[in-house]
Amino acid sequence: MQKLGRNDRARQSRRFARRERLATFVIVCLAALGVIQFFRPAGAAARGPFSRFTSGDTRFVRAAALARGGHAEASRDAFGRSGEVRMRFAMPGTTLEFPLVVGGDPRTLRYEWLRLGDSSAADSSQALRGANVVSPRRPGFYRLAVRRGPDREIMTEPIVAVLMPFQRKVGGMLNGYRIGTYLTERLAGRDADHPEGFLEVGRSHVELQVSTHLTVGDFITHDAQEDVWPKYVAINPRLLDKLELVIAEVQRTRGRVRVIDLALGVHSGFRTPWHNARVPRAAGDSRHQYGDAADVVMDANGDGRITARDGMLVAGAVERVEYEHPDLAGGLGLYTGRQFRTPYVHIDTRGKRARWDVGNEPAPSLPEIGPEIGFIPPTSAIEVAAPVATPGQVPGRPARPRPTE
Repeated sequence: MQKLGRNDRARQSRRFARRERLATFVIVCLAALGVIQFFRPAGAAARGPFSRFTSGDTRFVRAAALARGGHAEASRDAFGRSGEVRMRFAMPGTTLEFPLVVGGDPRTLRYEWLRLGDSSAADSSQALRGANVVSPRRPGFYRLAVRRGPDREIMTEPIVAVLMPFQRKVGGMLNGYRIGTYLTERLAGRDADHPEGFLEVGRSHVELQVSTHLTVGDFITHDAQEDVWPKYVAINPRLLDKLELVIAEVQRTRGRVRVIDLALGVHSGFRTPWHNARVPRAAGDSRHQYGDAADVVMDANGDGRITARDGMLVAGAVERVEYEHPDLAGGLGLYTGRQFRTPYVHIDTRGKRARWDVGNEPAPSLPEIGPEIGFIPPTSAIEVAAPVATPGQVPGRPARPRPTE
């Protein structure tokens, strides 16, 4: 038999080491696939946890850790289609979808709720059965905790907001906070459109993230009740998803610019009917009253100013988002006239397409977004001249549709 030299033995040792590492990798993969159970809605894509674990390598490392340690974490589906919604909403004591990815035997898992800022359970633990859990019975902000025996894993995100039911409002007041009356109340119930409930917001809740780039404070009504606490706010999670998708689209068109460079601001989020009646030029049945509308500003073109051009770029991002997500269709209003101190864009998720323009500046050209396939420009962006002036209309300027915000 031929005797191996030193170099031959070293090469053979390296080959054995590579085969051993490959075998270990395969075994860990199979173990992860065999152990991990994805708790998610039927038909949901099997995606990894939250957006910070997006690369394939990181997902595999996370999966292997789950297989070894019996860890639990909110899955990607828990954060909306944008992957950026950080709060889920539920009525007291109702079924709530909370998709999880867990390791180990899921039959041994139980869950409980921890009120924000408290480490003790708010309710007794219950067996975890798939993606559906029962929300706490009292309004407030909570974290979900998953138990396996004595071990407890707390889901830091998303936070669950249990709403104060609309029916708890007495007249126009809710626990000392003036909300006013909705159209449905004035019509004796003939129109059932009103928020199902409200977030009960204390001073310590203002900076809570409802999404990656938005806080609870962005949606609080700017009225004469600065010193009244708690405040009550309606927020539709579909609006949060849409706003985050619009932000991502603006970032994409600018080359993945940081959000801080967009100078993002929310001028108006939720408006109580009482306050809305006092806002000049506000629509009587504004979508702001229902928690599914926001007036936003962004420096979309990066010139350091907020102008009508920024509004048109944001409008283009809204059109792209609605084209790709038709179920998020809603209102888009451009407020770019000189009567507005800062031009802004109204975005809502009313469920049907609506477009209007309130302003007196010429619509800027759209070289950045016009040629894109599937882009549907807002009506106000293309109708920039009117051949015949109607009574009360400035010649050469198109008639302005009444705002329907």
